[in-house]
Amino acid sequence: MKILIVNGPNLNLLGTREPEIYGTVSMEDYLENLRSEFPAHEIQYYQSNIEGELINRLQEDDFNALVINPGAFTHYSYAIADCLKNIQKQKVEVHISNIYKREEFRQKSVTAANTDAVLSGFGMDGYKLAILSLK
Repeated sequence: MKILIVNGPNLNLLGTREPEIYGTVSMEDYLENLRSEFPAHEIQYYQSNIEGELINRLQEDDFNALVINPGAFTHYSYAIADCLKNIQKQKVEVHISNIYKREEFRQKSVTAANTDAVLSGFGMDGYKLAILSLK
């Protein structure tokens, strides 16, 4: 299975950004672990701080399943929500922190309704759990 992992804004800073919330492991290091743990899957990765670039990547349609952490776009990007609505593949939304224990504006996801599942608060292992959920 070809799995695309997409991360939104500021998630390029994983490993150094607010380590008390996001941990100290970079996404690149975590991807190495995921790829070794799931050798039967082709795991692709894309990150952008730009909403339109994320949408363009999602519309490429070269994957079988999607794991997405829209970052701050989770809370207000109806454009990404509409894009997700049109992807007829398995989709799991992941949040490293528990968004329900954070600021009020982070507790609402406009994108979640257009995914099959949401994982929040499992740290980086949310990505692993998302892959395990895919069929």
